[in-house]
Amino acid sequence: MQTIGERLEEARKRKGITIREAAEATKIRGDYLQRFEGNHYDINLPEIYVRGFLRSYAIFLKVPADKILADYRALGLATAEARPRTPSREVYGRMDISFASANGKPSGKQGEADLGTSPAESTGGEDAAGSRPRQFARIGTSLPSGPYFDPRMISKISMILGGALLVLLLIWGLGKLLGGSSTPGVSAKPAAVATPAAEPSITLIALDTVRVKVVQKGDNLELFQGTLVRGETRTVPKRGPLYVTATAGKNLEIEINGKRFPLPFTGYDRAEIQ
Repeated sequence: MQTIGERLEEARKRKGITIREAAEATKIRGDYLQRFEGNHYDINLPEIYVRGFLRSYAIFLKVPADKILADYRALGLATAEARPRTPSREVYGRMDISFASANGKPSGKQGEADLGTSPAESTGGEDAAGSRPRQFARIGTSLPSGPYFDPRMISKISMILGGALLVLLLIWGLGKLLGGSSTPGVSAKPAAVATPAAEPSITLIALDTVRVKVVQKGDNLELFQGTLVRGETRTVPKRGPLYVTATAGKNLEIEINGKRFPLPFTGYDRAEIQ
């Protein structure tokens, strides 16, 4: 049984064309086509492009594209989706509990607390500075972490911010009051804005992967060239008659003035849009 590459190479040689001529006709790089004929499909492109190029090349060579893609899928070369790893479980054997002293440092030994002396007896209720009561660890409770904020300072900051907000509101209200007055007898009329006329255009709608080229007739100005995948659309300006070339006409429809039209060919060809 022939491989995919052997069938493609045999069909190309039967048509009497070279790899370069096939690349120019299909707009697919010649090294990609050469690798396809050699049964190598790793071309550093997403899987959808590989399938699209294989389909376009098979259609160009008049080889059954569905059979080629079915054989390609049977090779199982599509990249499998990565499965999420199951997080590893860590077993914690024990937990060390330390009790902080008044200055935040651990008390000599972990897991031991000085229960013989009360806070009042050891410190008198306040630290050396006399401004903030000492905090002592108790069994079953934890000391608060992070910097200490004086509630009186927080209250002062809140009052300052509230006053600033009130001043801003007063200024805004005065501005609205003064700015709302208008001179009697004078009315402001909005300036007329000219609405530009919409430029005529066509929309390319891909039913499947297809490579398309749009050229303006007359001056041969290229308006678009690229590959469209299934469901992708592309709007192209239409300033006159256009030539639309597609590698697979059956995979492309054209929308003009809200109506969709199929191309008059199924394979690789060119159509004129009036």
